[in-house]
Amino acid sequence: MGIGRYCNKLFLIDFGLAKKYRDSRTHVHIPYRKDKNLTGTARYASVNAHLGIEQSRRDDVESLGYVLMYFNRGSLPWQGLKAITKKQKYEKISEFEMYFRYCHGLRFDEDPDYAYLKQLFRILFKKLNYQYDYTFDWTTLKQKETQKTVSLAHAPNESSKKNMETEK
Repeated sequence: MGIGRYCNKLFLIDFGLAKKYRDSRTHVHIPYRKDKNLTGTARYASVNAHLGIEQSRRDDVESLGYVLMYFNRGSLPWQGLKAITKKQKYEKISEFEMYFRYCHGLRFDEDPDYAYLKQLFRILFKKLNYQYDYTFDWTTLKQKETQKTVSLAHAPNESSKKNMETEK
């Protein structure tokens, strides 16, 4: 979480998985490889990661999509989903279809169009009648919790109420 003036920003980095996608000296994109072991949490891993293909930025944005979907729904649509085929499962999770179609269309070394991806979620926000107030839900909840604690601390307790009544 960002702090201070960046408190409305969320920074997602998994340092256990982070790696350079370009060579430090040549700035050339890492090579495409197969037969890679799945690294990370399978639940949020890209389709390519499950297939044993070297991950790149296209996989990062795909995985981010799964995390955002989890935030939006509280679970991933295929968790506990009963479907006979993979095709049927994908048909049941079409709400992020444009996002994932875009991710899957990226070449291994292609720069993702982050502005386009952000726009997809802005459209989704409007569709769901969400208000983008630059404040995370958990920030508001924390503020309410703090206000409640402060109110309780300043509220007269039973013994002080009795003292007030006897003074009258």
